Amino acid sequence: MKQAYFLTGTDTEVGKTFVACALLHRARQLGLSAAGLKPVAAGTDAAGRNDDVEAIRTASSVELPLATVNPWCFAAAIAPHLAAAEEGRVITFAPILATCQAARQSADFVVVEGVGGFRVPLGPDGDSADLAAALGLPVILVVGMRLGCINHALLSAEAIAARDLTLAGWVANQIDPAMARFAANLQTLRDLLPAPLLGVAPHAPDGGSRGAAAALKLPAG
Repeated sequence: MKQAYFLTGTDTEVGKTFVACALLHRARQLGLSAAGLKPVAAGTDAAGRNDDVEAIRTASSVELPLATVNPWCFAAAIAPHLAAAEEGRVITFAPILATCQAARQSADFVVVEGVGGFRVPLGPDGDSADLAAALGLPVILVVGMRLGCINHALLSAEAIAARDLTLAGWVANQIDPAMARFAANLQTLRDLLPAPLLGVAPHAPDGGSRGAAAALKLPAG
């Protein structure tokens, strides 16, 4: 059975790409063909490559054209609507919807990674929440485990529900290994978030995202 999900985070720098790659590796370990997409990316090196896009391509078992994995890429590592404006370009959803459909035809398991948090401005078609709604995919929420994460997670879950999208599950990513009362915070999130915990991604595991894959499970259905 083919599965596809929109992956978002409680904020920027919470490890969305790391978790997306770990889920792709997990799918591969379960014998599924896996493909990741990063439709909008900002920040490139001298060769025009974006680190997140390259990580997702490496974690995928299905080799897709770069333009399919990442139809919108900008040089400056800033908010994507600002990066697009600086380059005289406008982010639209049509190319993203087309590439997602192509990926879903090619792989058993597809992860479409958003940008920043759930409500990041993109262009005239709307923000990243509007993109998730246009795709119509169940959502996986990456919670960066640090002070303030409970508020950010609950607000994100409310915004997802407000768009009639299904929160298929969430991942607790240990971005702050020194977080005080980690277990208590994790339990509070388990009690309050209306979706199953898909796992706790460890901080800096051996093998990177491949090593984290064993700590995660895929959403049911």
